[in-house]
Amino acid sequence: MTHFKVVIPARYAASRLPGKPLADIGGKPMVVRVYERCLESAADGVWVATDDARVAEAVRDHGGQVLMTRADHPSGTDRLQEVASQLQLADRDIVVNVQGDEPMIPPAVINQVADNLAANPAAGIATLCEPIVQRGDVFNPNIVKVVFDVDGRALYFSRAPVPWNRDTFAAAADADTTLPPGNWWRHIGIYGYRVSLLNQYVTWQPAPPELAESLEQLRAMYHGVAIHVAPACATVPGGVDTEADLLRMRALLDASSTDPSQEQRG
Repeated sequence: MTHFKVVIPARYAASRLPGKPLADIGGKPMVVRVYERCLESAADGVWVATDDARVAEAVRDHGGQVLMTRADHPSGTDRLQEVASQLQLADRDIVVNVQGDEPMIPPAVINQVADNLAANPAAGIATLCEPIVQRGDVFNPNIVKVVFDVDGRALYFSRAPVPWNRDTFAAAADADTTLPPGNWWRHIGIYGYRVSLLNQYVTWQPAPPELAESLEQLRAMYHGVAIHVAPACATVPGGVDTEADLLRMRALLDASSTDPSQEQRG
């Protein structure tokens, strides 16, 4: 069995949905819902990492563990490294970063990303993906695409429509048409890290492709770090960035309480 820790970064400030970690979902703050999901995984320990006393209080009120972190971290990966340092984790230890706005993340995918990293010693990071079936999603810059090789090693992450279909993508994107034959994958923002990689990451300056795409995983790739990618073993409902997302998540939670099997594939 893979031994790993889970850290849930949770910032109170959010440009599109201020205070979203504390948004009510089914009578509990969203970050508490995420924490409870993570407790159902095989993790050795779960912590919420925040720089905000309101978030910390809400988690502690529900019996959760909190680590206070600095407010000036340039990325979530930097915040994760501070947590690993506070916990005095060894270089070989595995930490899974679960986003604080994923209140319905299946525990199985948390275990999966940790297991995948443990099974691929050449990788410093592991993450997950799912198929893209709508043409409009390929052209949506808010949906990050990933291209990976036959061994599951990431080749690139982009907000652009990659891979580009030379013959059919020349026309304007049309969300109502089907995709041509091929493979397009949406990146799911859950990561497993080796602590040794986190300690390296914070010494690197932001990389040109990272700055262009606003995707921090590209900093690791720029420095030659292998990132393992695999299709998620269960459907991940996605995160909460807007009021519409929040309403959708509340509806999904209501549906899952009636039929929990709807989260699983197959």
